[in-house]
Amino acid sequence: MNISTEVWIWVSALLTLAIYSYLYRDNPVYKFAEYLFVGLAAGYYFTIYYRNTLIPNLIDPILAGPKDLNYFWYIVPIGLSILLLSRFVPSISWLSRWPIGFMVGAFAGLAIIGNAQGDLISQVQANLLPLVDPDSVTGFNNASGIGGKLLGILWMFGNILLIVGLITTLIFFFFSLEHKGPVGATAKVGVYFLMLSFGASFGFTVMSRISLLLERLRFLYGDWLGFTIVR
Repeated sequence: MNISTEVWIWVSALLTLAIYSYLYRDNPVYKFAEYLFVGLAAGYYFTIYYRNTLIPNLIDPILAGPKDLNYFWYIVPIGLSILLLSRFVPSISWLSRWPIGFMVGAFAGLAIIGNAQGDLISQVQANLLPLVDPDSVTGFNNASGIGGKLLGILWMFGNILLIVGLITTLIFFFFSLEHKGPVGATAKVGVYFLMLSFGASFGFTVMSRISLLLERLRFLYGDWLGFTIVR
């Protein structure tokens, strides 16, 4: 064992142990580490946004002086920012509703466009799959032999399974018809697909958290305490 003598490794190790002390119970040591993390994260992101967004997009163009009529449009974000600070003055705090409403409306519009292009359209395109592809039966990616045919058949079966899962899941969320008879049976199949999807998502989340835990343990035992980690 060769314990590290670096200050920042000790700081990181002690803060890691402080966070994990919550496994015992909520305590002041954990609260200190939590508040420190939140404060440092807020300061870090404020600095990033200030240097990468505010300075190049607002401060630098204003300091450069008027070049055209677009220069006067910078008055709008400055005015909205000042109104947003009125939140701290109770007598005129109602003025902050204007910039808040503007931000909510702008981000809502951008989110609709972004989600439609990034999620909805991509999801629709990803599900436009052939139920039967002759190339899948004769071979997969020009592969020959039984192995290539088997991969092709599995690929075709995966397409069918994906399409069936999509249709049955959408029917489950279609409430204009009562879920009885064929509709109810189809919706029940969609429930099974949802359960599989949620189970896979939960398993992936657990695996990612375990990976984080293993990384922290590797840091504590390796970088901090100096034990030899055998991989």
